[in-house]
Amino acid sequence: MDELTLLGLRVCREVAVLGSFTAAARSLGYSQPAVSRQVAAMEAAAGTPLFVRTARGVRPSAAGAAVVARAGRILADVDLLRRDLDGLGDRLAGRVRLGVFPAAAAVLAPRAVALLAGEHPGLDVRLTEASTPALLRDVRHGRVTVAVIGVGSGLADYDLDGLTVRRVFAGDLCVGVPDGHRLAAAPTVPVRALEGEPWVVGEGAAGDPQFGAWPTMTDPIVAFRAKGWPARLGLVAAGLGICLLPELIAPSVPRGVTAVRVDDPSWLGRATLAVTTPDPGDGALAAVGALVAAGDGILAARPTQISPASIASLTS
Repeated sequence: MDELTLLGLRVCREVAVLGSFTAAARSLGYSQPAVSRQVAAMEAAAGTPLFVRTARGVRPSAAGAAVVARAGRILADVDLLRRDLDGLGDRLAGRVRLGVFPAAAAVLAPRAVALLAGEHPGLDVRLTEASTPALLRDVRHGRVTVAVIGVGSGLADYDLDGLTVRRVFAGDLCVGVPDGHRLAAAPTVPVRALEGEPWVVGEGAAGDPQFGAWPTMTDPIVAFRAKGWPARLGLVAAGLGICLLPELIAPSVPRGVTAVRVDDPSWLGRATLAVTTPDPGDGALAAVGALVAAGDGILAARPTQISPASIASLTS
């Protein structure tokens, strides 16, 4: 059994998941003959066939299923070992508690945590979600290392005195519309294009951004009210209205929903900030840097602006 290899385990798992040697080769970046050789070597080491060839591809034999089941755990342990070894050369260690308001928990925070795991494996990052007032209290009392909050038009004037603040995301609000909606083809629409649309609205936690209709609209048509994001976005995906959407969660909208930005000169905007104590420490600074990088990545994926001709077509 000493001929079993990590590479062989990785290849066998990919073949089992994808159902063919060709697909596994494409996924792993190998040639198909190289994948076949690895599987043959693993079968020789195991002393039994690991896959059953069928007209539609391959499927694991009983022995293959056992190997694949163990492979997942073994490869995960090896990845953890690699992270531990990498961490020995990283001067950053200890625990970082990252607290975020709900809209930041969908995309921004997970991407930042992933960046930290790759760059500073010695850091133990813990993620919590709470309202902005609670996060600011937690920072002041040392229960949270870095708090991610939203500030700007329509929000409370939070007391940030004595705290260190850095903007980590420059995006603002956008609108979620059903796929196929007249607004869905344009990455940015003028605010007047929203007139007459039915809205799916909701309410956030006290002190957090509230998600009604577009903030500068008067007398919007409210079709549905739903407290949580899954329900609101589900109603939009079903074609029952449009909803207000923070741009920082736009990459996570479900199938059936398209996020579009709104050109509204009268809207003063909002920003996403990272808040720490005045002497945050290296771990906190690394977390803030990861948040900035994650925010920049979201903005870099923005579609291009809408053309003036397209604006005219939306409002004609």
